[in-house]
Amino acid sequence: MSPLSRQANPFTGWVAPAVLALTALGLAACGPAETPEPGARTTADEGVVFHRGNGAEPDTLDPHRSEETAAAAILRDLYEGLTTETADSTVVPGMAESWEISDDGLVYTFRLRENARWSNGDPVVAEDFAAGMRRSVDPATASTYAQMLWPIRNARAITEGRMAVDELAVSALEERVLRIELEKPAPYFLGMLTHSVTYPVHRPTLAEHGPRFARAGIKVSNGAYQLDEWVVQSHVRLRRNPYYHDLDNVQIDTVYFHNTEDVNSEFNRFRAGELDFTIQIPNTQIDSIRRNLADALHVAPYLGTYYFSINLSRPPFDDVRVRQALNMAIDRDIIVERVTGVGERAAYAFVPDGTANHVPVQFEWADWPVERRHTEARRLLAEAGYGPDNPLTLELLFNTSENHRRIAVAVASMWEQVLGVNASPLNQEWKVMLQTRRDLSAWQVMRFGWIGDYNDPFTFLEILQTGHGQNTVGWSNEAFDELAIEAQLERDLDARAALMAEAERVMLADHPLIPLYFYTSKRLVRPHVKGFQANIMDRHYSRHFRIERDGR
Repeated sequence: MSPLSRQANPFTGWVAPAVLALTALGLAACGPAETPEPGARTTADEGVVFHRGNGAEPDTLDPHRSEETAAAAILRDLYEGLTTETADSTVVPGMAESWEISDDGLVYTFRLRENARWSNGDPVVAEDFAAGMRRSVDPATASTYAQMLWPIRNARAITEGRMAVDELAVSALEERVLRIELEKPAPYFLGMLTHSVTYPVHRPTLAEHGPRFARAGIKVSNGAYQLDEWVVQSHVRLRRNPYYHDLDNVQIDTVYFHNTEDVNSEFNRFRAGELDFTIQIPNTQIDSIRRNLADALHVAPYLGTYYFSINLSRPPFDDVRVRQALNMAIDRDIIVERVTGVGERAAYAFVPDGTANHVPVQFEWADWPVERRHTEARRLLAEAGYGPDNPLTLELLFNTSENHRRIAVAVASMWEQVLGVNASPLNQEWKVMLQTRRDLSAWQVMRFGWIGDYNDPFTFLEILQTGHGQNTVGWSNEAFDELAIEAQLERDLDARAALMAEAERVMLADHPLIPLYFYTSKRLVRPHVKGFQANIMDRHYSRHFRIERDGR
């Protein structure tokens, strides 16, 4: 029996729950740690200190194997790609001081900075980037992001084991000159080069330590910071990289990334003065926050979609009628108005509104009145063989978080009330749920989220292609795949956008997932932390911040 079956009206008197993690992959269990006063100058060793809430325990600090956003925030401090971003997420030169693009858009030639250095003082050279990308596409690395590099010539054949790794069309022409040849034009390519899958690797450290190269005390990085300490279930501590090429503009000496189990705990740590910056806020406290912490609150649109994955490999979810009925029974307006409640937008598609180069589409039934949707949902489920005499029973899995629990409970209640479905919300810790996700015999419907890796619709659509490392639901559609490939080959931006929109329509018609809402970023930043700028990518490099107290 569903936990909500005893509640006549679970929405009556509800207050907004804790804010969602706003990460592609959610929250993980972690614990508090004793910390210095936020933003204070402590010992001479620590200098100016910045304490950041970071949600989940990082999966790994190996840039070519990491797959979630808690690690990505740290990796952006540790590494710098060929390109990087300003505080407002504009793509600008990073380790590459300049580049040239051929007229056909297929050849990129990058010139690295003369003062590019690793954190041990070694020069960063073109071959370090080539080696990093080869490592990412090498099947032995098992990178779930390897497909991001498919625009590069031969990358797909390499990831599929049909070609040798050294055939990747990335080559060092000179010590500081890197050439990348593409299979097809990719308008988003420069933005993609800010992603960790494209980061360089310090080859001597990798050769000496193998997979251990990413550990504290061993790791050599090329970004504004270097890894000093990682205390599991507590924090990751970074120190300023003395060899960083733009060191004069990096004021903060020491950065703590704190892993906190739930949103309320992080909020309490902020109020207690232990954090300068949160990755989330408790929506149950939003009115109080607006009254008492208005100068610290920042809410902005965010390039991400909160959704439920459906395991298409398990009956009855291989039946599109069941998937569509579950989609249609959810009142997304109730979710964003009464459950999340801080500016999220109801999602009737997968690609968020406001994405660059995007033609918005939605489910064909999105504009129907609620009762018409519910009537059609009941008809579809009955046609699939389910009803009062044979109710559909399912488990709805979510990673441990009060925010996710409240949403799961709300959706389970809607399914029960509209369809008579017995849906049981079930939680797992984040890392456990990631393992469960890859075992298609172990789950039915699972909470998930996807955050854009670059500002283009393809960052959402590519993960639904047949065989993609992030396509773990078993969905495969030939028409969708063909449209995605055609969009990649199309150089006219308007025609390309139309192709991607058609691909999304094909996907939505098959209902392989259940989008609920488009994210907003929501966090608290102390007034003495200067340099914060909300941006659609919600990326905030520590080097962009300054700590200023009493005018200093």
